[in-house]
Amino acid sequence: MSYKNHVNQKKSAGFTIIEVLIVLAIAGLILLIVFLAVPALQRNSRNTSIKSDVQNVLGGIAEFKAANNGQMPTNISGTGTVTYAGTTPTTINIQGTTIVSSTAAAPAAAAPTLGTIVVSRGFRCDGVASARAVAALYSIETTAAAPVRQCSES
Repeated sequence: MSYKNHVNQKKSAGFTIIEVLIVLAIAGLILLIVFLAVPALQRNSRNTSIKSDVQNVLGGIAEFKAANNGQMPTNISGTGTVTYAGTTPTTINIQGTTIVSSTAAAPAAAAPTLGTIVVSRGFRCDGVASARAVAALYSIETTAAAPVRQCSES
């Protein structure tokens, strides 16, 4: 075997520094994208969870009213299991960390803390009194620092 063939065989046996650096740079970019996407996915999951809980709470109110000849519950409260107080009490299950409370006052202008649902019995989301209305006030997370106030009604 000649010297020239021996040198050529030695060069083709491994990776060059440039090839290794390119692979490391691509891996670094992939990790960066994943680390940036994970918090947004977690935030979206928490927002979906609270919105689902709000719909469950409003659905529970509809069930209560159907079982009690259209009467509004006198109190709505709980964490994990929400109880609708009245002549025929009703309970529903929601996420274990969501706190539900109720008031007979108009929905507050300020956003409740994250993970909390405040139900305004006898009011719509715009604050107008209505004997049959129920407004559920809650907050969702955004990319901004402050949570955003949301309201759903039935």
